[in-house]
Amino acid sequence: MSTHDLYTAPVGTSTWNVPLAGDARFTWEYDDGRDRLLALYQKGKDKQWDSVKRIDWDLEVDPYNALGVPDQSLAIYGTKYWDQLTEKQRGELRQHQVSWQFSQFVHGEQGAMITAARIVESVPDMDSKFYSATQTMDEARHVEIFSRFLQEKMQMVYPINTKLQDLLNETLTDSRWDMPYLGMQVLIEGLALAAFGVIRDITTQPLPKQILAYVMQDEARHVAFGRLALRDYYKQLSAVELKEREDFVIEGCYLMRDRIRGREVWENFGIDPKEVDEMVENSPYMRMFQSLLFSRIVPCVKDIGLWSERIQQTYDDMGVLDMSKADLEALMSQDEDIAEKLDAERFAVEETERKAEVDAVIAAEAAQ
Repeated sequence: MSTHDLYTAPVGTSTWNVPLAGDARFTWEYDDGRDRLLALYQKGKDKQWDSVKRIDWDLEVDPYNALGVPDQSLAIYGTKYWDQLTEKQRGELRQHQVSWQFSQFVHGEQGAMITAARIVESVPDMDSKFYSATQTMDEARHVEIFSRFLQEKMQMVYPINTKLQDLLNETLTDSRWDMPYLGMQVLIEGLALAAFGVIRDITTQPLPKQILAYVMQDEARHVAFGRLALRDYYKQLSAVELKEREDFVIEGCYLMRDRIRGREVWENFGIDPKEVDEMVENSPYMRMFQSLLFSRIVPCVKDIGLWSERIQQTYDDMGVLDMSKADLEALMSQDEDIAEKLDAERFAVEETERKAEVDAVIAAEAAQ
């Protein structure tokens, strides 16, 4: 079945063409480069994996309760709109909500794949080209995973959110080589990584937990890559150049904040988007979720040197300034550990099951 048959609203069959901007940069310097970036490149090579083999796609998913999380996570829970829904409609709402979330994930990951390839082309340093080549492969795998989950398990896909599309467009059409880093590695990937983490930690269903844990293991490296490259470069920029980057970050953060409200879902259920915005503001879960979504972006922006009073005031107005105290290194390390622990637990169970099967066969043969 074509993906177009699963979209909740018509999507054109032609491609979205974003004009290329800036130069493709060759370098004739093939020396070793920066140790930390090369170590990250080696890690990127070592940690490649096959989603067909590592993820258990035989696990069943109920599309009407795909994550197994409390209904309090839905913005309209406890309102008149929730009370008016039948149980069947509530199941359909859960399906739409998860489909919308994972659809934005797959669209964002396609953007990340294209942006990583763009970084290979435009970045001036060979060590950055090396690493970004591994990231391009990672992002291709993520597109494969999320699209398979949507098509096989959810059987529903949402078009790209206009706010996400706007930020992708601004990221890819800027001719300065550092802007794809800033737009994708810091903002889009940072927000996605935090969203993955929240869902990974609260879902009670094994398949989405596997998917998000393993994708996050890759994404932790990607955000680290952006930090290393931009931190060095931004030390060299003038006050005017830094202000231009801050303007981009501020606009991008507001776009990301507005994106997560998921107005498209509520419109499909006949709810006025303005009322949804008010319900999101009044929902304790949604306020917590929105705050956590900036847990990776804010400390990363601070770390790369974009930390003027204006930036801090923006985050204060958004209610996420305290996120600047987060320990990014610890968060990334935790993401990698969770994936490794999940692997260990799964393989231990599989080994136990295989041993039980072998023991049963031996016992049966001995009884004959």
